Amino acid sequence: MSERSVSRKKQEKRWYTVHAPEQFDRAELGDTPADEPEKVLDRTIETTLGDLNGNASENNTKLKFKITDVGSDAAYTEFVKHELTRDYLRSLVRRGASKIDAYVTVLTTDDYRVQIQPVAFTTKKADHSQERAIRETMVDIVEEAAAERTFEELIDSVVEGRLSSAIYGEAKTIYPLRRVEIKKSTLEARPEEVAAEEEAAVDVDEDDVDVEDDDEA
Repeated sequence: MSERSVSRKKQEKRWYTVHAPEQFDRAELGDTPADEPEKVLDRTIETTLGDLNGNASENNTKLKFKITDVGSDAAYTEFVKHELTRDYLRSLVRRGASKIDAYVTVLTTDDYRVQIQPVAFTTKKADHSQERAIRETMVDIVEEAAAERTFEELIDSVVEGRLSSAIYGEAKTIYPLRRVEIKKSTLEARPEEVAAEEEAAVDVDEDDVDVEDDDEA
């Protein structure tokens, strides 16, 4: 390919301003180039909560968005992941204390499937029964939160720290806690994907019933 052809191809590329979802006030996430709008779809953009709201103290919270819609010169995203930085999580660990993790997969009221990973840090070493009770409490509170909230509301409660505060308030009665965080939240499936999975599962169940009936015959 000649230099002129390469140059022409570069000139044909358009830059699209990428915006965060409405729940993050459509904040600008940066720009991305493409020679065709369709090529912008499904690209991912990573930033920090601090960059979005201008608060440097929240740079330990990473956010990931995926482009789902493209306009003439703008691209729009959906939330796909929130995660605390490893350095920040390491700073919370103390020798002689317990670190208690949980992994909870929940369905929101508007049928988004999300995995939430809370973590609790105790003031001193807890025993196994206390760690188990704290973990069960974390799971229960996350499940209750999802059962009462839409996807957007659940993510807001995670990013703004309300969910971790609710866990702290309940779990500290089991054993003294120093800190509770939601270390990661991930969108696993949208409503249409969840519906397709459920439909496929029903089809499989019906096939099993047919096989059983044939055997009985």
